[in-house]
Amino acid sequence: MSFLVRQISYKASGEEIVRPATVDGDELLIGRDKDCAVHLPDLAVDPRHARVRRIDDGTLTVESVGEQPFDCNGRSVTRIEFDFAAGAELGFGGHRITVGKDPQSGMPVLSVVRVEALSESAEEIDTTKAYTLAGLLPGKRMSAWAFAVLVLLAFLAGPIWSYATYKPLALHEKERRPAGIHADTAWSSGHLSLAHKSLNNDCQACHVDAFVAVRDNACLTCHTEDAHQHIKDGGRLLKARGEPTGFAGFQRAVATMFNRPAGRCVECHTEHEGAGAMPATQQKFCTDCHDGMKSRLPDTQIADAADFGTAHPEFRPMIVTDPTGMRPLLQRATWTPTLRENDGLKFTHAEHLSKTNGVAQMVARRADIYRGAPGLDCKDCHKADSTGVRYEAVEMEKACQTCHSLTFDEVGGTFRTLRHAEPAMVVADLRAFYAGGSPPRPPSLSGMARRRPGDGAMQSTAQDYARAVHFYPQRADQAIAAVFSKGGMCYDCHVVIPGGPAATGGFSIQRVAQNSRYYQTGWFSHKDHTKSDCAECHVKANTSNDAGDLLVPGMDGPGGCRTCHVGETGAKLASAKVKDPVESGCAMCHSYHMDAGPPWSPKKPKLNTADAADRPRFPFLARSR
Repeated sequence: MSFLVRQISYKASGEEIVRPATVDGDELLIGRDKDCAVHLPDLAVDPRHARVRRIDDGTLTVESVGEQPFDCNGRSVTRIEFDFAAGAELGFGGHRITVGKDPQSGMPVLSVVRVEALSESAEEIDTTKAYTLAGLLPGKRMSAWAFAVLVLLAFLAGPIWSYATYKPLALHEKERRPAGIHADTAWSSGHLSLAHKSLNNDCQACHVDAFVAVRDNACLTCHTEDAHQHIKDGGRLLKARGEPTGFAGFQRAVATMFNRPAGRCVECHTEHEGAGAMPATQQKFCTDCHDGMKSRLPDTQIADAADFGTAHPEFRPMIVTDPTGMRPLLQRATWTPTLRENDGLKFTHAEHLSKTNGVAQMVARRADIYRGAPGLDCKDCHKADSTGVRYEAVEMEKACQTCHSLTFDEVGGTFRTLRHAEPAMVVADLRAFYAGGSPPRPPSLSGMARRRPGDGAMQSTAQDYARAVHFYPQRADQAIAAVFSKGGMCYDCHVVIPGGPAATGGFSIQRVAQNSRYYQTGWFSHKDHTKSDCAECHVKANTSNDAGDLLVPGMDGPGGCRTCHVGETGAKLASAKVKDPVESGCAMCHSYHMDAGPPWSPKKPKLNTADAADRPRFPFLARSR
């Protein structure tokens, strides 16, 4: 059995075009799906809308595949059975299907005609005309000129007018533009950082002259105390960078042409990068000059430096070389494992940090102070200052006197002590002690004491006591000599120099100089290293038996800074294994505007604990995996 399907369309003249097709089988599908025998490209028709079955030689059944109905002879139905010889008219969306019987073959005939377009998908339309606004707007030329004028007004004339209107306010320190929309903000390339957010409505504070790049004097209007000059000779600073070549040279020439000279503050301190904290200075701003600087400035005394992990000169700490003057003599020296410092003390770390010697036993006996510790620890003597950056100078009265007592007499339960750091007072106190006292009176001179009979024994005892009283003051000289000699209170810790003035008993004590900052041109903070044990960096402390040993670590080797700090790019990791690498750009330790404070860095936002755990500590390591 077969069906004859006739697709009928019309020419512009109204002439009918018929495309017949024979479909074999007892049934066929009607729908939008291209695989249907009767294909109806209409969104109102389901992909598989209805199924037509031939029951016998004269009867057809049409039934919806889904729940969507169709029309049959003007009625909406989902199933219909009829004699196709009698004929019927089916409606699917904008299509009408006339059912009849072919007089020659006797096959059912389905003639498909589109009578209306219910959606644009059913129309063969010209897309170039369907989506044009030609009928609603002026012509292209007129529109182009109109938009050009609008852009000039909105983004040139308007901003210039707004800038000129409020420019006089720039002459008044506390005057600000009123809040609202100002046309010149259209020129802004982004939000100001948090540090400059108060200037959001005061463009003239930095952009003093229209169409002129920001000058350094605009920055120095506010930054009078923190923007110190890197070097005084600005020309030498530019020479250190060298002349740019290639495309960089072309960019420099263009910038100069548009009145943007090199060496301005804004080359490093970029603004309009977002409303967050101003980003830290990138390493390249330092290495532009310091990498290969000797080739551009042969007379410089500064060594070349690039990435800390791979190309940084050895540290040069400032050490005490002579503590004897009124002010100690300090000198920078290249760090070596055997570098020494003369601070005027005989203190040894190994002896005091031992867990088995006499110092440890004394600590064990003073459980009320050291709480049962097996020995002294670094924190028992070294106390951080209020900032946590450095350590305060060790004071004898706070750190040493617990064990190294200066007591020399007891009066009614009160102990008298010699005065530390005052040799003349030590001598005076000892002389006064022996001059104002007397040796203990012998019991035999007491009337109640037992003695041998006769006056001879009593006279002999009295003569001995009188001799002791006479020579008692001379014992002061012996006590003074003992204090300043080997085994004495002063000698064990200090350098005693014979030949001092009479006020100090002929002895003098070499001055002590405690170094509070070894790296003057770099910044180091103990506060940032509180999670590390002291011995991780000061590795020689437990074995140092000489007070002159410099225990400050260098760059490499055990305890060296490169043990953790691998530079900004992490290039060191290609040649060395680092357990816990820390990204370390130049700005971590150095400041362009150097002063006594730490290098500037943006404040780190507080992170959620879970977020912090998921965030890699060393970003470029995560990117490379």
